[in-house]
Amino acid sequence: MVDATEWIWMDGKFVKWADAKIHILTHTLHYGTGVFEGIRFYKTSKGPAVFRLKEHIARLFYSASAVQMSMPFTEKQISDAVCELLRKNKVTCGYIRPIAYFGYGVMGLNPKDSVVNCSIICWPWGAYLSSEPLRVRLSPYMRMHPKTTVPDAKICGNYVNSTFASVEAKNKGYHEALLLDHKGNIAEGPGENIFLVKGNKLYTPTKGNILPGITRDSIITIAKDEGMDVVEKTLTIKDLEHADEAFFTGTAAEVVGIGTFEDKPIGNGSFGPITTKLRTIYLDAVNGRIKKYEPWLTHIKK
Repeated sequence: MVDATEWIWMDGKFVKWADAKIHILTHTLHYGTGVFEGIRFYKTSKGPAVFRLKEHIARLFYSASAVQMSMPFTEKQISDAVCELLRKNKVTCGYIRPIAYFGYGVMGLNPKDSVVNCSIICWPWGAYLSSEPLRVRLSPYMRMHPKTTVPDAKICGNYVNSTFASVEAKNKGYHEALLLDHKGNIAEGPGENIFLVKGNKLYTPTKGNILPGITRDSIITIAKDEGMDVVEKTLTIKDLEHADEAFFTGTAAEVVGIGTFEDKPIGNGSFGPITTKLRTIYLDAVNGRIKKYEPWLTHIKK
């Protein structure tokens, strides 16, 4: 159950949590045509701070363009609404979910004449995945073919694929799934990007059939700042099995090590030294403890 906060922002107005309702004929409810973002905010010494707000809102608008959705608000208006929502709810750390969707008005597959609605929700939220080394299973579901959708957009309907993979893995007793692409190469987790460690190098799948996450980008930046080589390339299951370490990244997941894949240990089966180092730096950065990464934070002023 989501921990309710007092206010939700809907189409320019703040409404009570229990009153945030939509019509049953909302177009996106039927056809998955909405777009959304997942954003974390953290308690820092300067108060609550949103992590990479600008990049998240820019991607929300990119996703909207992918489904030919004309946003009724500007990026600045949405960003300002996020900050004001956090101020009103007085939550110090947690999760933010902006969503834009085709609303009530027309039915049929073409949403052309549907009104576009926007909402923003925030709530306290802790760890998304286990803090112990993850037990990961190869999903029987394939990451969607890039020509069946827009793979680098956060489109609501795309996540049916992720839901299938995640639920199947958890039903089998695993923490998370790993999806392959249509060529049988490693794509991503249901809601995470993946990195492999070999020596002092990081490897991660190339763009094209993944969601190139903002946390992924942050880890690439941190790794390069620490003098590591980062290689984006096609990766196979064999690469994963022979990796020294592996970890997932994502807004919700943050940075979490993969202990086993298909019940076989990756490296020593625990958080390796590079995973631990990058995870520590990342968490220090998002919590405002590293000056160099301060520009990634939007502080919520009272």
